[in-house]
Amino acid sequence: MSIMIPEEDPVQVAWAGRSGPAGRMRAVVAGLHLGAAELRQEGPARGVWVRLTPLGARALLGVPASEPAGRAAELADVVPELADLPERLAARPHGARREVLEDALLAGLARHGERAARSPVGAALAALRRAGRVEEAARLLGCSRRHLGAVVRSELGVTPKEYQRLVRFEAARGRLVAAARAGEAGLAAVAAASGFADQAHLSREWRAMAGCTPTEWLRAEGPAVLGGRPAVLGRRPAVLGR
Repeated sequence: MSIMIPEEDPVQVAWAGRSGPAGRMRAVVAGLHLGAAELRQEGPARGVWVRLTPLGARALLGVPASEPAGRAAELADVVPELADLPERLAARPHGARREVLEDALLAGLARHGERAARSPVGAALAALRRAGRVEEAARLLGCSRRHLGAVVRSELGVTPKEYQRLVRFEAARGRLVAAARAGEAGLAAVAAASGFADQAHLSREWRAMAGCTPTEWLRAEGPAVLGGRPAVLGRRPAVLGR
């Protein structure tokens, strides 16, 4: 789950495979999703971007990650207490905006943290991260697969198997960036370390979830995630930039 608050122009969010115009939003909350989304801005791409774990969303925002699952919504609609956060950030100089954001999230933690700590989903997600299969995670928890599915869907808005797909994707993304920063080649190694059957499996999942191949993703996102350093993947270097 993530929050994006641009400094100036609203964000346009378009979803791959979905009809209709791109939505324009002042402050965006995006839930867990397995499809590709494209974010566009007219002006400079500056602002605040926060990534929250499912447990963090419950503790800091007071809402389950299932609330905006599969979509992007206005922050004010999902968390009314933070409706004025974009204006509060804009009113402060750049050096003070981190403090404004932290104060807002800590206030949410004071309101919701104790209730979030009692949620049973933490153990369920930990078991799904450790286990290779959903059935194995259910055995670790001593519950049925149906019960595990109900808990995860209620809190995250995705099934246990979909959550495991997201975990593998995030693990691969982190390793992909680390390998590119180090100038190392080897999508096969990234795939194996992240729990994919092979490089082809990684590429299929990446295309399904990001709308492009891993190499294409680095070409588009490389300047932001690598700080302008060249990325090396496979036998040929990936040329960063558009």
